[in-house]
Amino acid sequence: MQAARDITSYRKHWAERFGTAPFLPMSRAEMDELGWDQCDIIIVTGDAYVDHPSFGMALVGRVLEAQGFRVGIIAQPDWHSAEAFTALGPPGLFFGVTAGNMDSLVNRYTSDRRVRSDDAYTPGGVGGKRPDRSVIVYSQRVREAYPNVPIVIGGIEASLRRIAHFDYWSEKVRRSILLDAKADLLVYGNAERQICELAHRLAAGERIREITDLRGTAFARKRTPGDWIEIDSAHLDTPGPLNPPVDPYAMEPERPRSQPENPAPAPAPEGRTAAPAPAPAKETVVRFVRRVKNADRERSVIRMPSFEQVSADPVLYAHASRILHLESNPGNARALVQRHGTVDVWLNPPPIPLTSREMDWIYERPYSRRPHPLYGDAGIPAYKMIRFSVAIQRGCFGGCTFCSITEHEGRIIQSRSEDSVIREIETVRDTVPGFTGVISDLGGPTANMYRLACKSREIESACRRPSCVFPGICPNLNTDHAPLVSLYRRARAVPGVKKVLIASGVRYDLAAESPEYVKELAQHHVGGYLKIAPEAISEGPLSKMMKPGLGAYRRFKELFDRYSREAGKEQYLIPYFIAAHPGTTDEDMLELALWLKKNGYRADQVQAFLPSPMATATAMYHSGRNPLKRIARTSESVHIPKGLKVRRLHKAFLRYHDPHNWPQLREALRRMGRADLIGNAAHQLVPAWQPAETGHAPEGRRRAAGSPLADPAGDSQPRASRPFRTQHTGLPRTPRRRPRGGE
Repeated sequence: MQAARDITSYRKHWAERFGTAPFLPMSRAEMDELGWDQCDIIIVTGDAYVDHPSFGMALVGRVLEAQGFRVGIIAQPDWHSAEAFTALGPPGLFFGVTAGNMDSLVNRYTSDRRVRSDDAYTPGGVGGKRPDRSVIVYSQRVREAYPNVPIVIGGIEASLRRIAHFDYWSEKVRRSILLDAKADLLVYGNAERQICELAHRLAAGERIREITDLRGTAFARKRTPGDWIEIDSAHLDTPGPLNPPVDPYAMEPERPRSQPENPAPAPAPEGRTAAPAPAPAKETVVRFVRRVKNADRERSVIRMPSFEQVSADPVLYAHASRILHLESNPGNARALVQRHGTVDVWLNPPPIPLTSREMDWIYERPYSRRPHPLYGDAGIPAYKMIRFSVAIQRGCFGGCTFCSITEHEGRIIQSRSEDSVIREIETVRDTVPGFTGVISDLGGPTANMYRLACKSREIESACRRPSCVFPGICPNLNTDHAPLVSLYRRARAVPGVKKVLIASGVRYDLAAESPEYVKELAQHHVGGYLKIAPEAISEGPLSKMMKPGLGAYRRFKELFDRYSREAGKEQYLIPYFIAAHPGTTDEDMLELALWLKKNGYRADQVQAFLPSPMATATAMYHSGRNPLKRIARTSESVHIPKGLKVRRLHKAFLRYHDPHNWPQLREALRRMGRADLIGNAAHQLVPAWQPAETGHAPEGRRRAAGSPLADPAGDSQPRASRPFRTQHTGLPRTPRRRPRGGE
């Protein structure tokens, strides 16, 4: 993998002389106090401004501030007019626009498209403080206010919509958000490397339209430059004959470099009328190169089916999704291009991952670790959840098809140094109000991928697998958890720290490879319950999720229970499951419900699959094909549980114990030929009777209150003797550190 410039090596911009701001300014009055006449960069965000590294606007803002730029924040502006977007005046370099830490539609709507009443990233948890499709709306208002100022879009919402994508909320394929937002540039992923170089190049006088070589960015252009080699994506993965039979790669014929795009007609000789302009040349098909020499890879680009083609043909959509994911390793990814009408959306390869030194520098900026004083005493739920947590890593090589982490952060783990993490824990202890001695989390997208990587840099750079742990753990993957165990031990030994909890999800198949880690985790870092995510138990959905089977879960549970008992602690695993995921049948959900009942799990909240833009599982949902394998019109079909009735049934199976779900479950069991599971025996799923207070017509005889058999789940054993029931197995309503497709 090629080296990248260290982001700490740039010569600082001249505005460094103003020093560090206690908070990045949100008003002209604050700018005046800092002595600024103008901001160099203004970040517009859909989240409330919290000066903490878990909030994107703070992290990017402080990184740019450390490069010497003056950065202002416009947080949750009133989008109904352009006035709120003029609060800080025009920036000298560009506006950065983001929806915030969460996609605005995931933030606003449930997986059943119901409007949420709250927003964890807003003071008081109040909902409705940001528009749907925030990036597009904010960019439009910025353009109204300042037509000539460059707009750079980024964050999770822009990152996952960088090409033509299926939009679950409108049930159609939408074009790249870059075009809908009319932005000048899109930065995808964790954008520190791109945004630092971009800011310095703009400050040096380059025009944003000329910056086309920056990794981790997308932009629009009319055509492929003449010195580039185009590769037809169908040569890499043949989708089969098109229907209707039109070529999706038709383009304008090549012109000599010296010939202008719209040459003016030659002047007519004196005394004659000008001849009519020649008719435009008929479009011809570009013939692509099938094989490209390694020396030419840096100047080769893969042309994917156009927006119009993937909109009309779900099989081509699945094909494009597969190509995008195959070209995601920074070590070997090539540029991608997709035609949208008369312009191309060009995606440069992903950015080179950050080094530990760069990660340390980013997370040790002078964050105040508090919400901006503008909010007064209003609580921000997401801040309360993460204020005592510390991020130790980025990225995930799990590759779960429903999850957005890999598409956004990549699958190469970027870890901080142990010393840096300890310094941050000490900072939390000394500066964050209300600290009681408990660090609420040491983690990231996953809890236990810290410093895990491929054993060979050469193999890692050449690898094109979507996951390092599916269908099994790759033999080239280093699974040594010793660095993480060492970090845990140092963290809990910090004076003033009473407890260090692990709240990030544990990848249990990896953890089972290191019994020492499971022992350390169970005996010192669990507060009674540990959340893990089997997601399903049947092979059908598991193979489409790229998740391990129940064998890995049982191995981990055996270790966890053993080490908990050795420590004299009564601790429980809380498993998470997804309803209505592609590949899941009613029979799969019934099997899961029976497993939950047998093992004594009761889910209070459940999650249904939400097709997030660009996820592999979303391509399955839309196309009914499996992009994990070569795509063709005759390739593997995937069962898709669609429709509100089916989705609600699958959720009802997860909440088999809720009397409100019993009529629906009884109907489904009879339809499935499993009426034998209706009754009060321990092996049966739901009783035949219905409590009157549920509002449903009673079926059968109602049990007398107080009877040991009056249990609403139909269990025959008394409540006191039953094993632990989970309080919830769905994702918490307050967002986690990183978004997932199932949220």
